[in-house]
Formats: sequence, structure tokens, C-alpha cells
Amino acid sequence: MANNSLVVGVESLMRNVNYRVIIVQVLIAIFLWINFLLITTFFMKDFFYTTMRYILFATTLLSDCLVLIITNVLLIYDYFRLTMQMWLCLIFYLLSSLYTFVTPVTLTSMTLERYVAICMPLRHAELCSTRSTLHCILLIHGLSAIPCILDLFVFASAMINFHKQYRICSREVFMLHSWQGHLRSAVSQFYFLIMCITIVFSYVKIMKVAKAASGENKKSTWKGLRTVILHAFQLLLCLIQLWCPLIEAAVLQIDFMLYINVRYFNYITFYLAPRCMSPLIYGLRDDKDEMFFLALKYYALCGLYKKQSSDLFCATN
Repeated sequence: MANNSLVVGVESLMRNVNYRVIIVQVLIAIFLWINFLLITTFFMKDFFYTTMRYILFATTLLSDCLVLIITNVLLIYDYFRLTMQMWLCLIFYLLSSLYTFVTPVTLTSMTLERYVAICMPLRHAELCSTRSTLHCILLIHGLSAIPCILDLFVFASAMINFHKQYRICSREVFMLHSWQGHLRSAVSQFYFLIMCITIVFSYVKIMKVAKAASGENKKSTWKGLRTVILHAFQLLLCLIQLWCPLIEAAVLQIDFMLYINVRYFNYITFYLAPRCMSPLIYGLRDDKDEMFFLALKYYALCGLYKKQSSDLFCATN
């Protein structure tokens, strides 16, 4: 009787897990499709890929796509208990870690771009040129790579011993000592602090300009302030995911099923959700972003909205 109950419980667990995996696959497919449309729209008009805000926007899209693909591959491998060589697992882990940091760092840069546009409008063209944007992207990847470089040095000693072994790929495989997790946590919290200070600084400065502005300038400034708030919320979700490993490690010590549920919740809320907010932010911001929204609608619907698209092309050429 007890054995029958155990079998029923395992079957129920497998059904729940299957249901969750299917939900994740559907969500990832939807987000990748939306991001593909956004990236296609970005490359269709030179106005978009010569403007700093849109170049940084495309950087977040590409970063999000890579994170979604890599984490999904690892999720499938983990679900079916498939193994891979540890050197390949390390590459997946480092890429995932790099672009997990790239997205929040880029969002912080986009907030600074709004600060420059609103608080320093006369210097915006100089500071936010295409050349400066490329330098900014290199700096973003350099800053995001620092935690990965630290991880690589930490894992180097371990990889000498089992880099050719086949194991189930997970972050915990490389955590041989407790201090490794503490180091990772310290770096993540330092980044979290710097990004929060940057967001608050930009918000306060833009708020001061918004209160002093009048007429159309006031309207434009308040729109920019709303964008900063949306970026802050998106950034908050991205930054909370840096704390997820600590939360999951603590929950694992309490109950394994609770650990599975918390990990699933964290993945949906803090990995997938922030990566579906970009269309909302960049479709509803100001007149120029309305151009992006109309261009997106035009290409998504295969040119059915020709009147609006012709107006768009006249405005951007």
C-alpha cells in the first residue's frame, strides 16, 4: 500500500514537472519570437542603428536571447539527466554568467543615456554618438566579464582534475568550497549597489529638471522620467536574480521539494519576466519610440499598414 502511494506521488511529481517544462518552452518560444521581430526592426532602418538608445536596446535583446537559449539548453539537459563534458559545461556557465550581467549593466547605461538627454541636452549628441556607443558596449562587456574572470580563476584548479569527465551540468558542480559562493555573492552585491546608486542618482536629477521644466519640455521630461522608472523596475528584477542562488542554496537545506518550487518561481519571475518588458518600454515612450513601434507593427504584419509606414519613413529619412 505504501509502495502504491509512493508510485502515485512520483507520477504526480513527473506530471507537474512535465507541465512546468512545457510552460517554460512556450514562454521562451514567445519571447524569442518577439525579440526576433524587434531585432529585425532595429536593422531595417539606419535611424535605429545610429541612435544610442536603440543600439543599447538591441544589445539587451541579443543578450536576452543568448541567456534564454543557454539556460533553456541547460534546463533540458538537467530535466532529462543528460551529461556533458565539464569543459563544455564551464563554457555554458561562463556565457550565461556574462550575459546575465550584460543585461542589467546595459539597462544602467540606458538610464544614464536618458539622464544625459534630459539634464545635458546640449552635450547629448557629443556624448551619445555612434562611436561613443560602441565604446560603451565594449565597456559594458568588460565590466560584465569581471565576475566571469574571477569564476574562471576559481574554477581553474577544479577543472584540472575533472575537465574531461561527464557530469550533469549545473552551477553547483563548480562550487567545491563555501567561500566560492561567498565571493560570488559579494561581487553580485557590489554590482547591485553600484547600479542602484546610478538609478537613484539619475532619477533624482531628472526629477529636478522635470519640476523646473515647462510646456513641451516638461511633457518630454516626464516621459523620460517614466522610462527611467520602467528601467528601474526591469533592472530590479534582473538584479534580484543575482541573489537567487543564495536563496535557493538556503532553501535546499530546508526541503528539496520547496527548493524545486522556489527555483521554478525564480526562473519564471527573475529570468524570463524581465526579458519580456523591453517591447513595453520601447513601444510606449515618446514620438521617436512611437516610430519604432510603428516600424515593428509594419514588419510584423508584412507591410499591411502602409500609410503609417510611409509616414514613418518620411519622418526618419
